[in-house]
Amino acid sequence: MTPILHALEHEKSKLSQMERRLAERILASPGEIVHMGITELAEQCGISAATITRFCKVFHFKGFPDFKVKLAAEIAHGDAAPQDGGSSYQDIMAGNPLSVIVEAMQANHLASIRDTTSLLDIGRLEQTVDLLCRARRVDLYGMATSSIVAQDFYQKLIRIGVNCTAFADSHMQITSASSLSEGDVAFAISYSGETPETIDALLCAKNSGASTISLTSYGSSSLASLSGISLFSSSLEKGMRRGDMASRIAQLHVIDILFTGMVSRRFGDYIPKLEQSYRNVRQFRHKRGGTE
Repeated sequence: MTPILHALEHEKSKLSQMERRLAERILASPGEIVHMGITELAEQCGISAATITRFCKVFHFKGFPDFKVKLAAEIAHGDAAPQDGGSSYQDIMAGNPLSVIVEAMQANHLASIRDTTSLLDIGRLEQTVDLLCRARRVDLYGMATSSIVAQDFYQKLIRIGVNCTAFADSHMQITSASSLSEGDVAFAISYSGETPETIDALLCAKNSGASTISLTSYGSSSLASLSGISLFSSSLEKGMRRGDMASRIAQLHVIDILFTGMVSRRFGDYIPKLEQSYRNVRQFRHKRGGTE
């Protein structure tokens, strides 16, 4: 099942009766849907075209044409994926030999990156890179595993001279968000999109006048709805035993894309700072007897 279809299945119980009818029709024959017009689909489901448009926007598409393009791409990618590296994530099992574990981790991480890439909206990525490059200050919010991802982005941004913070403490996130204003950016990371502390910090930043960006798993969530720009990673990984391994890789994949996009856009400004930070770290590390 592709990320879009997985999200429809996961969110189906939360939809209205008419929206649920539409979701079930899509899930039953996704390959047919991509060749239908909105009027034909509306008549088959006994709903209005406006309902289909609203449905698509709930799942963060511009409209039905955009939904069909993204769904068709996912179906094509799914058909082209190797059978031994498909989108089925493997959980931790008792007694597995290390050779099997190595292959399972590789399959999980590759599937996570592939599924996340299929969800990326180039327009939203461009907007995000533009905001980050122009920001007077960037706040990064995340709790638990998402805090690790926020810290990774922080250490990248600080190397190119971006004024940013990444507090793991929820009280400090609110304190920092309170001092933001227009021209600043708040970037919130939460796999579920429902982490209360992260939602509170982003809401505080939004009320302070900052531009807001979120990175969540694909689907509807409070954090995605709150943010001005919503970015998504794969939502296929489930299970307590996995420790958010593939989902973390997916989030880091998006972060790496954003960082590379920033450096590419302002190459003349950022590369000298990146090189200088590298030289300074090497100089002082060697001075204290550090190793490569």
